[in-house]
Amino acid sequence: MIIEIKNHLLNGKTILYPTDTVWGLGCDATNQEAVKKIYQLKNREESKSLIILVDSIEMLQNHVGNIPEKALEILKTSVKPTTIIYNNPKGLAANTIAVDNTIAIRIPKDEFCIQLIKEFGKPIVSTSANVSGEPTPKSFSEINEAILKNVDYVVDLHQEKIAEKSSTILKIEGDDVIVIRE
Repeated sequence: MIIEIKNHLLNGKTILYPTDTVWGLGCDATNQEAVKKIYQLKNREESKSLIILVDSIEMLQNHVGNIPEKALEILKTSVKPTTIIYNNPKGLAANTIAVDNTIAIRIPKDEFCIQLIKEFGKPIVSTSANVSGEPTPKSFSEINEAILKNVDYVVDLHQEKIAEKSSTILKIEGDDVIVIRE
């Protein structure tokens, strides 16, 4: 199954997949056209940035100029899924990056996500599988029919509830840790 998903990602396709938090829409985070499809699926403006998943601190270093020491501490000690906003991303599609030149990146602890990213070899977009403005689906059965019909590939795995909520999002400015989403 992972090889099949990898091939879809390599061909600029979108996927609907279970992440370490909620059902997500994903694609190759380095492919601007694939990312554009995600925005279209969500009916969301491209000015709103997306979360990216990487498989390791090493992959994170390839896409973030400087990882603050505080971020490394959080990554090593956090128990629940935590997304961190980094400055000056590189090697990612321009439409994944916020207007202030930041990117939100998470290293999932979910085995399927890690295996998929490792096999693919590049970061993957991870945004909740909902149409913009609608609630985040907590299980597969809550996903909007329009998304199910228009996504290129649906991963047949974990169709029950994955988690109660999305990841915590933090931004680090100097020694300060700012909570963007609890």
